[in-house]
Amino acid sequence: MICEMCGKDVPTTRPMMVEGTKLNLCPACAKFGDEYKSLAARSDGAADEGMPYSKTVIQERLEKRERRMQTRDIYLSTGSTALVADYGKRIQQARVKRGLSPEDFAKSISEKKGTLVKVEAQSLVPDDRLIAKLEKTLDIKLREMIQDGAVMGGQRSEGMTLGNFIKVEKKK
Repeated sequence: MICEMCGKDVPTTRPMMVEGTKLNLCPACAKFGDEYKSLAARSDGAADEGMPYSKTVIQERLEKRERRMQTRDIYLSTGSTALVADYGKRIQQARVKRGLSPEDFAKSISEKKGTLVKVEAQSLVPDDRLIAKLEKTLDIKLREMIQDGAVMGGQRSEGMTLGNFIKVEKKK
């Protein structure tokens, strides 16, 4: 018999587990492996012929791999969020409803009073971080879902257009 680790021709080999693989080893190489337990002797019910994992673990990993390898439709969720048109009014109403002055509210969310006053007056568009902070603190919605790709038809103008002023010269 041949040792599967060192390649020597020896009279006897023993099945051993070396780094999760069943190998037939000579007595000299057997010290590098762990004792191989046959299927009948295994108490954990692991899978056949030297497999260290049970079929359920393998099945779970295959299912995870299958889900991970599935193609995703990037156009499935074509909607995106945008800031509502009356965000300043909503913020101010929610703040007043809670009985907070601009100074107190600014301190409570660690922002400058001037920044919040400008946001309420809609002269400053808040960034995503501030929008999230305001939504959470005031328990209001400042973002709305909009559908991408929905192109609205332009209005037909009966009056004068720029196209009326352009002189098109035809080539002869």
